[in-house]
Amino acid sequence: MTIMQAIVLGIIQGATEFIPVSSSAHLVLLPYYLGWDIPEEIAFLFDVLVQSATLVAVILYFRTDLWNIIRAVIQGLVARRPLGQLESRLGWLLIMATIPAGAAGVLLRDVVEEVFASPNLTAILLFGTAGLLVLAETAGKRSRTIEELTWKDAIWIGFFQILALFPGISRSGATISGGMTRNLERPASARFAFLMSIPIMLAASLAAGADLVQSDLFASAWLPFLAGCLTAGFVGYFSIHWLLRFLISRSLYPFAGYCIVVGMITLALYYAL
Repeated sequence: MTIMQAIVLGIIQGATEFIPVSSSAHLVLLPYYLGWDIPEEIAFLFDVLVQSATLVAVILYFRTDLWNIIRAVIQGLVARRPLGQLESRLGWLLIMATIPAGAAGVLLRDVVEEVFASPNLTAILLFGTAGLLVLAETAGKRSRTIEELTWKDAIWIGFFQILALFPGISRSGATISGGMTRNLERPASARFAFLMSIPIMLAASLAAGADLVQSDLFASAWLPFLAGCLTAGFVGYFSIHWLLRFLISRSLYPFAGYCIVVGMITLALYYAL
């Protein structure tokens, strides 16, 4: 992997991690389109590392919310009223929403890595993302705010996040769709989806760090990794801001259409070559 390849992929990761079109799919498909021969081990580690960079972006963007949530959770535990404040209740709901995907990530890791090496499967799963977005728009009533979330909502959205372990299924798309099928407003669903991405992305980052410690890959590719991470973090911060503003008045249908088009083009190229 060259530095220029890493920067291009970092831009793609930062732009698509939070926009519901599957960043992992783009990190699989773009090298395939351009004929970049990146070893699978490096590609998988790079994907997790640039997700770590976008993790930093989402933490910085929601730093005030996160501080209020952490403070409220601690105060609630000290006062023996863990659900006494809205922020503390939201903190526990975020933890509950993370459990399904966290458990599935451990159990399905080998399967997920195999899918990362398959452009045609990734393209097919993009149709899955499109289907989830259409389902969210057609089934959701968009009548509830984030303050009205319950533990049932959190678990439901958490199971949607399991789908996002596979490249082609957008994490933000799946979790936003999960919230909207529970009748959350679009911005509220997106806000909860971004916040709940933090624990699972943190766990993935720690796992990648452990892999790097045991691997010789980082010594030979640390500069491209660093370039990709810096780019992804910078672009990711602004993509969060853009999407939250977009969803105030606009639907998810354009992203569904985009996923369908990219999936069709990829399958056409795959079977034509």
